[in-house]
Amino acid sequence: LQVSYYLSRLGIDHAVISADPAPGGMFRQFPFFQRLLSWTKPHAAFAHDSREYERYDFNSLVAFEPQNRAVMPGLMDGSSEFPSRAEMEAGIVEFVRRTGLAVRYGTRWEGTSRDGEWFVLHTPDGDYRTRTPIFAVGAAEPSTPEDIPGIEHAAHYVDTREAASYAGKRLFIMGKANSAFELASGLLQWASPIILASPRPAQLSVNIHSLGGVRARYVQPWEDAELGGGVFILDASTERLERHAGGIAVHTRRSDNGEPFVAEVDEVIAATGFTAPLRDLAELGVATFGRSALPTMTNHYESSTVPGVWFAGTITQGVSGLKKFGIPANSGAVQGFRYNARLTVDENAARHFGVRRPRPEVDPDSVVERLLTSASTTPELWHQKSYLAHAISRDPDGTLRDEGVVSLAGYVDESGPDGVAITVETDDRGSIHPAVYVRRRGRVDADAALDEGPLTEYRTAEHRKALRALLG
Repeated sequence: LQVSYYLSRLGIDHAVISADPAPGGMFRQFPFFQRLLSWTKPHAAFAHDSREYERYDFNSLVAFEPQNRAVMPGLMDGSSEFPSRAEMEAGIVEFVRRTGLAVRYGTRWEGTSRDGEWFVLHTPDGDYRTRTPIFAVGAAEPSTPEDIPGIEHAAHYVDTREAASYAGKRLFIMGKANSAFELASGLLQWASPIILASPRPAQLSVNIHSLGGVRARYVQPWEDAELGGGVFILDASTERLERHAGGIAVHTRRSDNGEPFVAEVDEVIAATGFTAPLRDLAELGVATFGRSALPTMTNHYESSTVPGVWFAGTITQGVSGLKKFGIPANSGAVQGFRYNARLTVDENAARHFGVRRPRPEVDPDSVVERLLTSASTTPELWHQKSYLAHAISRDPDGTLRDEGVVSLAGYVDESGPDGVAITVETDDRGSIHPAVYVRRRGRVDADAALDEGPLTEYRTAEHRKALRALLG
């Protein structure tokens, strides 16, 4: 939907097909316990129709028109800054209504073939032909480790039953990421004991300074385990499951000493993730990687092995960016991929339709203030730290141009006009500060971190002085 919005505003005709019966995607069913991890703050310091407010609204799709921005806060009942599943679904429906997006629902993509330079998408309603298909199919195919004997005795996360049905049950959850802790949190008052197990230690988002860890909303089981309340968090691999008259024996091997451990339980849930449902794209040469079978992509989300095949949405988490300090981007969530979509569309529009992003001229005396304002307020830089950046370039005749928001990895790794890019980054100490990259003679030859600001405000005399020194 975000890609369709950008295409429509550029006047590029396109078709959107979806197997779903209506807008809403995964939020028509998940999260299982009905409350999202990502927040929307109705009473933030900026007006809902401003760009700055997007920093505090993780859940609305974004728009150029003020009246189409910040759909979510008006639909929330005020009981929590975390929308309910139903509110999120309603927000997507409302965005489609307001922006007039045309989607052919109930149309399932079943396969793909090539006809010269054309890609042909096959559906029960007929074929769609295009030179530039964009697949926003998510990573929503349930994945279970089929090499574990007895895995058929485990239910996948998507098959979790009503919470009350686990009352008094001994529960083993395979996995220690957010899905596992969501289930443990939601079933805390019902099941006992609850065992969460995976080979590597779990990491909390508040400790690793990113959303890549277990979110704070799901920390209650962790506290329970620390206090000996009936939750157990094990670093152990699951080797096999055996059903017997008294329940299920889960055979594991501990990571710390290699010793076997058997847990006797009544229920096993595999919170073992999802894969990208790419159907037959591999037969066309689309390469994938990792447990989630994400496609390998360029910095603009084009397949790195099949030019012309593009991706959008959650699947763009396959482009890791610089990953400074080991911190991942937020491309797997709405607040991240809604901005990635702009890069996909702009590159497509320029390459195939002759529609290029405006590059307004910049007064040299305004460069420092423009960059520091961007670091202080631009939502793309805050939601996609060390991943997206605001760039200003210099034309051969010396004219300065505002390039807008760009891929930071692309800016650093690829050649281009001289200029400067600024982003916001979090380091391994949790310090949040601007980072500046200077490109000379076509390549980035200098980068530096500016000081942090106590209230993340960087339009100060000290920051101006430091940035001017970097720019020379």
